[in-house]
Amino acid sequence: MPQNPNLARELSLLLALATLWGSSYTFIKIGVETIPPLTLIAARTLIAGAILLAVLRHRKIRLPNDLATWQRFFLQACLNSVVPFTLIAWAEQTVDAGLAVILNSATPIFTFLLTVLITRHEQVTVRKLFGVMAGLAGICLVIGLEALGGLGESLMAQLAIILATVCYAGAAIFGKNFKGLDPAVPAAGSLISGAVILLPVGLVVDRPWELDPSTASMLALLGLSAFSTALAFAIYFRLVQTLGSVGTTSQAYLRVPIGVAIGIVFLGERLSPTAWIGLVCVIAGVAAMTIPARMAALITGRPWKPLVGDR
Repeated sequence: MPQNPNLARELSLLLALATLWGSSYTFIKIGVETIPPLTLIAARTLIAGAILLAVLRHRKIRLPNDLATWQRFFLQACLNSVVPFTLIAWAEQTVDAGLAVILNSATPIFTFLLTVLITRHEQVTVRKLFGVMAGLAGICLVIGLEALGGLGESLMAQLAIILATVCYAGAAIFGKNFKGLDPAVPAAGSLISGAVILLPVGLVVDRPWELDPSTASMLALLGLSAFSTALAFAIYFRLVQTLGSVGTTSQAYLRVPIGVAIGIVFLGERLSPTAWIGLVCVIAGVAAMTIPARMAALITGRPWKPLVGDR
């Protein structure tokens, strides 16, 4: 067990984030049964943004009032909520939650490639390359290679999830621009911005006042908004600053077994017998991408300070 309390806290938050986002696929699957995707996501961003605003008010923290910051909030909203949330919700009308988890777990891969090819703010190491490979191997073992046999079906929906994955990768990198702000501030600002974009469209397209959502869908919407969005976003923006963009998106490897486990309970999905071996690979991949840079501090007992980037 890690002796450094700072590192232990960050890794605990990484696990919490994976759990919160792992549950979102089941919430969405239940939600879109009786709520159109656009309305579901518009309500998700509105409710989550309102929750974070209430938290900020309780903590007596004000949102920035300068135009430049709000422009960044709107761009972050497009990358991290408006586009990917809507694409995944639309796709899950025809794609199983388990397959959505598999496809969306590629976020660290795209983040790694974007940082190498464009921003170059993350250090490329053999450990990270190993982490990418180990994580993907673990995903295949946890879900089962036969699960990938469905990739030819509902092709447009699956491509939509891949596009959402690329958006998440860009959001992880762009999120580093909010350094110095309380993590709840960009989370609230981007969600409010997302609601401003989505609400008018949802009102025109879906006419939500004519809908008759089920109780299960409404409860799924509330869980999706409060836990998988409001709380998860606050944790996410903190980890982008402390673990780096690649380190933060490595929670996708944990999100797969967690998301599948939730699907077993609520959606009746089955886990492959090779799941335990896969979980070992998944944990190895996450450790390779998030821990090694600070391993020396653990071994020597020196205090560890959170750094921007995963160096």
